[in-house]
Amino acid sequence: MAHQVKIPPAGESIATASVAQWHKADGDQVQKGDRLVTIETDKVSTEMEAEVAGTLKIIVAEGEEVDIGTLIAEIGEGEVAAAAPEKPKKVEEAAPVESKPAESAPAESAPAEDRVVKIKVPAAGESINSASIAKWHKRDGEQVTKGEILVSLDTDKVSSDLEADETGVLHIITPEGVEVDIGAVIGELTVGGATSAAPAPKEEPKKEVAAPTKAEEAVPAAAPAEVKSLKPDLSVLPSAPKKEKVTEESDGRTTRKKMSMLRRKIATQLVNVQQTAAILTTFNEADMTAIMKLRKAVQEDFVAKYGVKLGFMSFFVKAVVQGLKEVQNLNAKIDGNDLVQNHFYDVGVAVGTEKGLVVPVIRDADKKSFAEIEQDIMAYAMKARDGKIELADMRGGGFTISNGGVYGSLLSTPILNPPQSGILGMHTIQQRPMAVDGKVEIRPMMYLALSYDHRVVDGKGAVTFLIRVKDAIENPERLMLEL
Repeated sequence: MAHQVKIPPAGESIATASVAQWHKADGDQVQKGDRLVTIETDKVSTEMEAEVAGTLKIIVAEGEEVDIGTLIAEIGEGEVAAAAPEKPKKVEEAAPVESKPAESAPAESAPAEDRVVKIKVPAAGESINSASIAKWHKRDGEQVTKGEILVSLDTDKVSSDLEADETGVLHIITPEGVEVDIGAVIGELTVGGATSAAPAPKEEPKKEVAAPTKAEEAVPAAAPAEVKSLKPDLSVLPSAPKKEKVTEESDGRTTRKKMSMLRRKIATQLVNVQQTAAILTTFNEADMTAIMKLRKAVQEDFVAKYGVKLGFMSFFVKAVVQGLKEVQNLNAKIDGNDLVQNHFYDVGVAVGTEKGLVVPVIRDADKKSFAEIEQDIMAYAMKARDGKIELADMRGGGFTISNGGVYGSLLSTPILNPPQSGILGMHTIQQRPMAVDGKVEIRPMMYLALSYDHRVVDGKGAVTFLIRVKDAIENPERLMLEL
Protein backbone atom coordinates (compact mmCIF):
# COMPACT_ATOMS: atom_id res chain seq x y z
CA MET A 1 0.00 0.00 0.00
CA ALA A 2 1.39 3.39 -1.03
CA HIS A 3 1.04 6.50 1.12
CA GLN A 4 0.36 9.63 -0.95
CA VAL A 5 2.38 12.81 -0.48
CA LYS A 6 0.37 15.86 -1.60
CA ILE A 7 0.89 19.63 -1.60
CA PRO A 8 -0.87 20.85 1.57
CA PRO A 9 -3.09 23.96 1.77
CA ALA A 10 -0.99 27.07 2.44
CA GLY A 11 -3.64 29.66 3.23
CA GLU A 12 -6.25 31.66 1.41
CA SER A 13 -5.35 33.10 -2.03
CA ILE A 14 -2.50 30.59 -2.47
CA ALA A 15 -3.43 28.23 -5.30
CA THR A 16 -0.06 26.84 -6.38
CA ALA A 17 3.32 25.87 -4.96
CA SER A 18 6.67 24.85 -6.38
CA VAL A 19 8.80 21.88 -5.38
CA ALA A 20 11.95 23.69 -4.29
CA GLN A 21 14.12 20.77 -3.13
CA TRP A 22 13.82 17.05 -2.51
CA HIS A 23 15.86 16.02 0.53
CA LYS A 24 15.61 12.34 -0.40
CA ALA A 25 16.27 10.67 -3.75
CA ASP A 26 13.82 8.61 -5.77
CA GLY A 27 13.97 5.04 -4.39
CA ASP A 28 15.42 6.06 -1.04
CA GLN A 29 14.04 4.53 2.14
CA VAL A 30 12.61 7.06 4.56
CA GLN A 31 11.60 6.88 8.18
CA LYS A 32 8.57 8.54 9.73
CA GLY A 33 9.51 12.13 10.57
CA ASP A 34 12.32 12.36 7.99
CA ARG A 35 12.48 15.64 6.08
CA LEU A 36 11.21 14.92 2.55
CA VAL A 37 10.80 18.09 0.54
CA THR A 38 10.85 21.90 0.70
CA ILE A 39 7.77 23.56 -0.80
CA GLU A 40 7.67 27.23 -1.79
CA THR A 41 4.70 29.47 -2.50
CA ASP A 42 4.66 33.15 -3.41
CA LYS A 43 4.47 33.95 0.31
CA VAL A 44 6.08 31.23 2.42
CA SER A 45 8.53 28.34 2.32
CA THR A 46 7.69 25.14 4.22
CA GLU A 47 9.14 21.67 4.73
CA MET A 48 7.19 18.42 4.62
CA GLU A 49 8.07 15.36 6.66
CA ALA A 50 7.38 11.70 5.98
CA GLU A 51 4.22 10.57 7.73
CA VAL A 52 5.08 6.88 7.31
CA ALA A 53 8.18 4.75 6.77
CA GLY A 54 8.80 3.19 3.38
CA THR A 55 10.37 3.56 -0.04
CA LEU A 56 10.04 6.97 -1.73
CA LYS A 57 8.78 7.33 -5.30
CA ILE A 58 9.11 10.91 -6.60
CA ILE A 59 6.40 11.97 -9.07
CA VAL A 60 7.02 15.73 -9.39
CA ALA A 61 10.61 16.87 -9.91
CA GLU A 62 12.34 19.86 -8.33
CA GLY A 63 11.52 23.24 -9.81
CA GLU A 64 8.01 22.34 -11.02
CA GLU A 65 5.02 24.45 -10.01
CA VAL A 66 1.82 22.54 -9.25
CA ASP A 67 -1.64 23.15 -7.80
CA ILE A 68 -2.42 22.81 -4.09
CA GLY A 69 -3.44 19.19 -3.43
CA THR A 70 -1.31 17.75 -6.25
CA LEU A 71 0.22 14.31 -5.67
CA ILE A 72 4.00 14.81 -5.77
CA ALA A 73 5.25 11.48 -4.38
CA GLU A 74 4.29 8.13 -2.91
CA ILE A 75 5.81 6.13 -0.06
CA GLY A 76 5.54 2.35 -0.45
CA GLU A 77 4.87 1.28 3.14
CA GLY A 78 5.11 -2.47 2.59
CA GLU A 79 8.35 -2.36 0.64
CA VAL A 80 10.78 -1.37 3.37
CA ALA A 81 11.68 -4.72 4.85
CA ALA A 82 11.94 -6.53 1.53
CA ALA A 83 13.62 -3.84 -0.52
CA ALA A 84 16.07 -2.48 2.02
CA PRO A 85 19.50 -4.06 1.56
CA GLU A 86 22.17 -3.06 4.00
CA LYS A 87 24.09 -0.66 1.75
CA PRO A 88 21.19 1.63 0.76
CA LYS A 89 20.15 1.83 4.40
CA LYS A 90 23.57 3.14 5.25
CA VAL A 91 23.32 5.73 2.52
CA GLU A 92 20.00 7.10 3.79
CA GLU A 93 21.39 7.77 7.23
CA ALA A 94 23.43 10.61 5.71
CA ALA A 95 20.32 12.88 5.66
CA PRO A 96 19.53 15.65 4.95
CA VAL A 97 21.66 15.61 1.77
CA GLU A 98 21.33 12.94 -0.91
CA SER A 99 24.03 10.33 -1.32
CA LYS A 100 24.86 7.35 -3.52
CA PRO A 101 27.06 4.33 -2.78
CA ALA A 102 30.33 4.09 -4.66
CA GLU A 103 31.75 0.84 -6.04
CA SER A 104 31.82 -1.82 -3.36
CA ALA A 105 35.11 -2.39 -1.58
CA PRO A 106 36.67 -5.83 -1.02
CA ALA A 107 35.02 -7.92 1.69
CA GLU A 108 37.79 -7.38 4.20
CA SER A 109 37.47 -3.57 3.95
CA ALA A 110 33.66 -3.36 3.97
CA PRO A 111 33.56 -0.97 6.96
CA ALA A 112 35.56 1.55 4.88
CA GLU A 113 33.01 1.71 2.06
CA ASP A 114 32.95 4.96 0.08
CA ARG A 115 29.86 7.10 -0.24
CA VAL A 116 29.41 10.21 -2.36
CA VAL A 117 27.34 12.97 -0.73
CA LYS A 118 26.02 15.65 -3.05
CA ILE A 119 26.37 19.30 -2.06
CA LYS A 120 23.33 21.25 -3.22
CA VAL A 121 22.36 24.91 -3.18
CA PRO A 122 19.71 25.04 -0.41
CA ALA A 123 16.39 26.83 -0.63
CA ALA A 124 16.84 30.44 0.48
CA GLY A 125 13.26 31.62 0.84
CA GLU A 126 10.34 32.73 -1.26
CA SER A 127 11.05 34.39 -4.64
CA ILE A 128 14.73 33.35 -4.63
CA ASN A 129 15.37 31.02 -7.56
CA SER A 130 19.14 31.12 -7.95
CA ALA A 131 22.41 31.83 -6.15
CA SER A 132 25.99 32.51 -7.17
CA ILE A 133 29.09 30.77 -5.87
CA ALA A 134 30.83 33.62 -4.07
CA LYS A 135 33.78 31.69 -2.62
CA TRP A 136 34.94 28.14 -2.02
CA HIS A 137 36.67 28.00 1.36
CA LYS A 138 38.21 24.60 0.58
CA ARG A 139 40.13 23.45 -2.48
CA ASP A 140 39.18 20.68 -4.89
CA GLY A 141 40.49 17.34 -3.54
CA GLU A 142 40.94 18.67 -0.02
CA GLN A 143 39.78 16.70 3.00
CA VAL A 144 37.18 18.53 5.08
CA THR A 145 35.67 17.90 8.49
CA LYS A 146 31.97 17.92 9.36
CA GLY A 147 30.91 21.43 10.35
CA GLU A 148 33.62 23.26 8.40
CA ILE A 149 32.49 26.05 6.07
CA LEU A 150 32.68 24.80 2.48
CA VAL A 151 31.32 27.62 0.35
CA SER A 152 29.76 31.08 0.53
CA LEU A 153 26.64 31.65 -1.57
CA ASP A 154 25.20 34.99 -2.67
CA THR A 155 21.56 35.55 -3.62
CA ASP A 156 19.89 38.78 -4.68
CA LYS A 157 18.95 39.40 -1.03
CA VAL A 158 21.39 37.73 1.37
CA SER A 159 24.70 35.89 1.65
CA SER A 160 25.07 32.59 3.47
CA ASP A 161 27.68 29.94 4.26
CA LEU A 162 27.21 26.23 3.57
CA GLU A 163 28.85 23.79 5.99
CA ALA A 164 30.01 20.22 5.42
CA ASP A 165 27.38 17.75 6.62
CA GLU A 166 30.00 14.98 6.86
CA THR A 167 33.76 14.42 6.89
CA GLY A 168 35.23 13.54 3.51
CA VAL A 169 37.15 14.63 0.43
CA LEU A 170 35.74 17.59 -1.50
CA HIS A 171 35.17 17.52 -5.25
CA ILE A 172 34.16 20.93 -6.66
CA ILE A 173 31.78 20.81 -9.62
CA THR A 174 30.81 24.48 -9.98
CA PRO A 175 33.60 27.09 -9.66
CA GLU A 176 33.42 30.52 -8.05
CA GLY A 177 31.50 33.23 -9.85
CA VAL A 178 28.95 30.95 -11.52
CA GLU A 179 25.22 31.50 -10.96
CA VAL A 180 23.19 28.32 -10.42
CA ASP A 181 19.59 27.39 -9.66
CA ILE A 182 18.34 26.51 -6.19
CA GLY A 183 18.84 22.76 -5.76
CA ALA A 184 21.78 22.55 -8.18
CA VAL A 185 24.62 20.17 -7.31
CA ILE A 186 27.76 22.30 -6.91
CA GLY A 187 30.09 19.76 -5.34
CA GLU A 188 30.43 16.34 -3.74
CA LEU A 189 32.00 14.80 -0.65
CA THR A 190 33.55 11.35 -0.87
CA VAL A 191 32.91 9.85 2.55
CA GLY A 192 34.26 6.59 3.94
CA GLY A 193 37.13 4.48 2.66
CA ALA A 194 38.89 7.24 0.77
CA THR A 195 39.50 9.12 3.98
CA SER A 196 39.80 6.34 6.54
CA ALA A 197 41.70 3.68 4.60
CA ALA A 198 44.63 5.82 3.49
CA PRO A 199 46.77 6.68 6.54
CA ALA A 200 49.93 7.31 4.49
CA PRO A 201 48.98 10.64 2.90
CA LYS A 202 47.34 11.85 6.10
CA GLU A 203 49.84 14.71 6.49
CA GLU A 204 49.02 16.16 3.07
CA PRO A 205 45.40 17.13 3.86
CA LYS A 206 46.61 18.77 7.07
CA LYS A 207 48.88 21.07 5.10
CA GLU A 208 46.02 22.03 2.80
CA VAL A 209 43.59 22.64 5.66
CA ALA A 210 45.97 25.22 7.12
CA ALA A 211 44.42 28.69 7.26
CA PRO A 212 45.22 30.89 4.24
CA THR A 213 47.75 33.67 4.68
CA LYS A 214 46.69 37.28 4.92
CA ALA A 215 48.04 37.82 1.42
CA GLU A 216 45.84 35.04 0.08
CA GLU A 217 42.76 36.39 1.86
CA ALA A 218 43.37 39.84 0.45
CA VAL A 219 43.09 38.68 -3.17
CA PRO A 220 39.42 38.92 -4.24
CA ALA A 221 37.95 36.35 -6.57
CA ALA A 222 37.46 37.75 -10.06
CA ALA A 223 33.86 38.02 -11.20
CA PRO A 224 32.96 36.24 -14.43
CA ALA A 225 32.08 38.12 -17.58
CA GLU A 226 29.56 35.51 -18.60
CA VAL A 227 27.79 32.84 -16.58
CA LYS A 228 25.12 30.24 -17.26
CA SER A 229 22.53 28.69 -14.99
CA LEU A 230 22.69 25.05 -13.98
CA LYS A 231 19.39 23.22 -13.67
CA PRO A 232 19.15 20.89 -10.65
CA ASP A 233 20.61 17.61 -11.94
CA LEU A 234 20.57 14.60 -9.66
CA SER A 235 22.67 12.61 -12.14
CA VAL A 236 25.80 14.76 -11.86
CA LEU A 237 28.76 12.46 -11.14
CA PRO A 238 32.22 13.25 -9.75
CA SER A 239 33.60 12.85 -13.27
CA ALA A 240 31.29 15.53 -14.69
CA PRO A 241 33.27 18.29 -16.46
CA LYS A 242 33.66 21.63 -14.67
CA LYS A 243 32.54 24.93 -16.12
CA GLU A 244 35.55 26.99 -17.01
CA LYS A 245 35.84 30.04 -14.77
CA VAL A 246 35.73 33.28 -16.75
CA THR A 247 37.69 36.25 -15.43
CA GLU A 248 36.80 39.89 -15.81
CA GLU A 249 37.63 41.48 -19.16
CA SER A 250 39.88 44.50 -19.41
CA ASP A 251 41.46 46.35 -22.34
CA GLY A 252 43.57 48.62 -20.14
CA ARG A 253 41.15 51.52 -20.39
CA THR A 254 37.99 49.80 -19.14
CA THR A 255 37.14 46.68 -17.16
CA ARG A 256 33.93 44.70 -17.63
CA LYS A 257 32.64 42.32 -14.98
CA LYS A 258 29.24 40.91 -14.08
CA MET A 259 27.21 42.71 -11.44
CA SER A 260 26.57 40.77 -8.24
CA MET A 261 23.08 39.35 -7.73
CA LEU A 262 22.47 41.76 -4.85
CA ARG A 263 23.55 44.77 -6.91
CA ARG A 264 21.34 43.65 -9.84
CA LYS A 265 18.36 43.30 -7.48
CA ILE A 266 18.97 46.75 -6.00
CA ALA A 267 19.20 48.27 -9.49
CA THR A 268 15.96 46.62 -10.58
CA GLN A 269 14.08 47.73 -7.47
CA LEU A 270 15.28 51.33 -7.69
CA VAL A 271 14.18 51.61 -11.31
CA ASN A 272 10.84 49.90 -10.67
CA VAL A 273 9.91 52.09 -7.71
CA GLN A 274 10.53 55.28 -9.68
CA GLN A 275 8.35 53.97 -12.50
CA THR A 276 5.48 52.79 -10.29
CA ALA A 277 5.28 55.34 -7.44
CA ALA A 278 4.60 59.07 -7.43
CA ILE A 279 7.64 60.10 -5.39
CA LEU A 280 7.97 63.56 -3.88
CA THR A 281 10.47 64.84 -1.32
CA THR A 282 10.00 67.50 1.34
CA PHE A 283 12.81 68.98 3.45
CA ASN A 284 13.39 70.50 6.86
CA GLU A 285 16.26 70.82 9.32
CA ALA A 286 16.76 69.95 12.96
CA ASP A 287 18.90 71.59 15.64
CA MET A 288 20.90 68.74 17.22
CA THR A 289 22.09 70.78 20.24
CA ALA A 290 19.78 69.21 22.84
CA ILE A 291 20.42 65.61 21.76
CA MET A 292 24.18 66.12 21.69
CA LYS A 293 24.14 67.58 25.21
CA LEU A 294 21.93 64.76 26.49
CA ARG A 295 24.13 62.06 24.96
CA LYS A 296 27.27 63.61 26.42
CA ALA A 297 25.70 63.79 29.88
CA VAL A 298 24.46 60.17 30.06
CA GLN A 299 26.74 58.28 27.67
CA GLU A 300 29.08 56.81 30.27
CA ASP A 301 26.26 55.54 32.49
CA PHE A 302 24.30 54.29 29.46
CA VAL A 303 27.22 52.20 28.21
CA ALA A 304 27.92 50.82 31.69
CA LYS A 305 24.31 49.69 32.11
CA TYR A 306 23.38 48.50 28.63
CA GLY A 307 26.67 47.64 26.94
CA VAL A 308 26.02 49.85 23.88
CA LYS A 309 26.41 53.54 23.13
CA LEU A 310 23.46 55.88 22.95
CA GLY A 311 23.49 56.92 19.31
CA PHE A 312 21.40 59.28 17.22
CA MET A 313 19.48 56.51 15.47
CA SER A 314 17.40 55.46 18.49
CA PHE A 315 16.16 59.05 18.82
CA PHE A 316 15.18 59.14 15.16
CA VAL A 317 13.45 55.74 15.35
CA LYS A 318 11.37 56.96 18.29
CA ALA A 319 10.69 60.28 16.54
CA VAL A 320 9.54 58.44 13.41
CA VAL A 321 7.15 56.30 15.48
CA GLN A 322 5.54 59.44 16.89
CA GLY A 323 5.26 60.90 13.40
CA LEU A 324 3.68 57.71 12.03
CA LYS A 325 1.10 57.71 14.81
CA GLU A 326 0.05 61.19 13.75
CA VAL A 327 0.25 60.69 9.96
CA GLN A 328 -0.93 57.11 9.66
CA ASN A 329 -0.91 56.90 5.85
CA LEU A 330 2.90 56.96 5.92
CA ASN A 331 2.59 53.60 7.67
CA ALA A 332 0.45 52.17 4.86
CA LYS A 333 1.06 50.64 1.44
CA ILE A 334 -0.78 50.09 -1.83
CA ASP A 335 -1.64 46.49 -2.73
CA GLY A 336 -3.41 46.38 -6.09
CA ASN A 337 -6.50 48.52 -5.66
CA ASP A 338 -6.37 48.32 -1.87
CA LEU A 339 -4.69 50.44 0.77
CA VAL A 340 -3.19 48.30 3.55
CA GLN A 341 -2.85 50.19 6.83
CA ASN A 342 -0.27 48.90 9.32
CA HIS A 343 -1.13 49.06 13.02
CA PHE A 344 2.39 48.09 14.08
CA TYR A 345 5.60 50.11 13.95
CA ASP A 346 8.40 48.13 12.30
CA VAL A 347 11.08 50.58 11.17
CA GLY A 348 13.76 49.59 8.68
CA VAL A 349 17.26 50.99 9.11
CA ALA A 350 19.29 51.12 5.88
CA VAL A 351 22.80 49.67 6.34
CA GLY A 352 25.51 49.90 3.70
CA THR A 353 27.75 46.85 3.23
CA GLU A 354 30.56 45.99 0.84
CA LYS A 355 28.08 44.01 -1.26
CA GLY A 356 25.29 46.59 -1.28
CA LEU A 357 22.49 48.14 0.73
CA VAL A 358 20.43 46.04 3.15
CA VAL A 359 17.52 47.19 5.32
CA PRO A 360 17.10 45.18 8.55
CA VAL A 361 13.98 45.98 10.55
CA ILE A 362 13.56 47.14 14.16
CA ARG A 363 10.42 45.23 15.19
CA ASP A 364 7.74 46.89 17.35
CA ALA A 365 9.85 50.00 17.79
CA ASP A 366 7.01 51.70 19.68
CA LYS A 367 7.30 49.09 22.45
CA LYS A 368 11.09 49.15 22.77
CA SER A 369 13.28 51.32 24.95
CA PHE A 370 16.15 53.41 23.59
CA ALA A 371 18.58 50.77 24.89
CA GLU A 372 16.73 47.93 23.15
CA ILE A 373 16.73 49.82 19.87
CA GLU A 374 20.46 50.54 20.12
CA GLN A 375 21.11 46.87 20.94
CA ASP A 376 19.11 45.78 17.88
CA ILE A 377 21.03 48.21 15.68
CA MET A 378 24.37 46.98 17.03
CA ALA A 379 23.40 43.34 16.44
CA TYR A 380 22.35 44.10 12.86
CA ALA A 381 25.56 46.06 12.22
CA MET A 382 27.64 43.07 13.33
CA LYS A 383 25.60 40.68 11.19
CA ALA A 384 25.95 42.99 8.19
CA ARG A 385 29.70 43.23 8.72
CA ASP A 386 30.01 39.44 8.82
CA GLY A 387 27.62 38.91 5.91
CA LYS A 388 25.10 37.14 8.17
CA ILE A 389 22.01 39.27 7.52
CA GLU A 390 19.06 36.95 6.89
CA LEU A 391 15.85 37.37 4.92
CA ALA A 392 13.83 37.30 8.13
CA ASP A 393 15.79 40.34 9.37
CA MET A 394 14.56 42.43 6.41
CA ARG A 395 10.93 41.38 6.08
CA GLY A 396 7.89 43.40 7.08
CA GLY A 397 9.18 46.94 7.54
CA GLY A 398 6.56 49.70 7.27
CA PHE A 399 8.89 52.70 7.03
CA THR A 400 12.63 53.19 6.46
CA ILE A 401 15.33 55.51 7.83
CA SER A 402 18.47 56.09 5.75
CA ASN A 403 21.49 57.82 7.28
CA GLY A 404 23.59 59.24 4.47
CA GLY A 405 25.19 61.55 7.00
CA VAL A 406 27.62 58.84 8.08
CA TYR A 407 29.22 59.20 4.62
CA GLY A 408 29.20 63.01 4.76
CA SER A 409 26.07 63.65 2.70
CA LEU A 410 24.75 67.18 3.28
CA LEU A 411 21.46 66.77 1.43
CA SER A 412 19.83 64.07 -0.71
CA THR A 413 16.46 62.73 -1.90
CA PRO A 414 16.16 59.12 -0.67
CA ILE A 415 14.30 56.58 -2.83
CA LEU A 416 11.40 54.59 -1.40
CA ASN A 417 11.91 51.03 -0.24
CA PRO A 418 8.95 49.28 -1.94
CA PRO A 419 6.18 48.67 -1.07
CA GLN A 420 6.59 51.27 1.69
CA SER A 421 5.17 54.77 1.31
CA GLY A 422 7.84 56.79 3.11
CA ILE A 423 11.56 57.02 3.86
CA LEU A 424 13.38 59.54 6.06
CA GLY A 425 16.86 60.68 5.07
CA MET A 426 19.28 61.81 7.78
CA HIS A 427 22.32 63.87 6.81
CA THR A 428 25.60 65.08 8.19
CA ILE A 429 25.62 67.44 11.17
CA GLN A 430 27.07 70.80 10.17
CA GLN A 431 27.86 73.84 12.29
CA ARG A 432 25.85 76.74 10.83
CA PRO A 433 24.88 80.27 11.95
CA MET A 434 21.25 80.31 13.06
CA ALA A 435 18.94 83.03 14.33
CA VAL A 436 18.03 82.13 17.94
CA ASP A 437 15.85 84.52 20.00
CA GLY A 438 16.84 87.48 17.85
CA LYS A 439 20.57 86.82 17.78
CA VAL A 440 22.93 84.72 15.68
CA GLU A 441 24.34 81.55 17.21
CA ILE A 442 26.40 78.70 15.77
CA ARG A 443 24.35 75.52 16.05
CA PRO A 444 24.87 71.86 14.96
CA MET A 445 22.23 71.44 12.26
CA MET A 446 21.04 68.43 10.26
CA TYR A 447 19.00 68.54 7.07
CA LEU A 448 16.10 66.06 7.01
CA ALA A 449 14.47 64.75 3.84
CA LEU A 450 11.21 62.83 3.62
CA SER A 451 10.47 61.05 0.34
CA TYR A 452 6.90 59.79 0.12
CA ASP A 453 4.43 58.20 -2.29
CA HIS A 454 2.00 60.97 -3.24
CA ARG A 455 -0.59 58.34 -4.17
CA VAL A 456 -0.90 57.52 -0.47
CA VAL A 457 0.23 60.64 1.38
CA ASP A 458 -0.80 64.23 0.69
CA GLY A 459 1.67 67.10 0.91
CA LYS A 460 0.09 68.38 4.12
CA GLY A 461 0.56 64.99 5.80
CA ALA A 462 4.19 64.75 4.67
CA VAL A 463 5.05 68.21 6.01
CA THR A 464 3.20 67.51 9.26
CA PHE A 465 5.18 64.29 9.74
CA LEU A 466 8.54 65.97 9.14
CA ILE A 467 7.74 68.83 11.54
CA ARG A 468 6.72 66.25 14.16
CA VAL A 469 10.09 64.49 13.74
CA LYS A 470 11.94 67.82 13.92
CA ASP A 471 10.15 68.81 17.15
CA ALA A 472 10.84 65.43 18.73
CA ILE A 473 14.56 65.61 17.89
CA GLU A 474 14.92 69.17 19.17
CA ASN A 475 13.11 68.28 22.43
CA PRO A 476 14.46 64.83 23.38
CA GLU A 477 13.10 65.00 26.93
CA ARG A 478 9.56 65.22 25.60
CA LEU A 479 10.38 62.45 23.14
CA MET A 480 11.49 60.14 25.95
CA LEU A 481 8.26 60.88 27.77
CA GLU A 482 6.30 60.34 24.54
CA LEU A 483 4.76 63.82 24.72
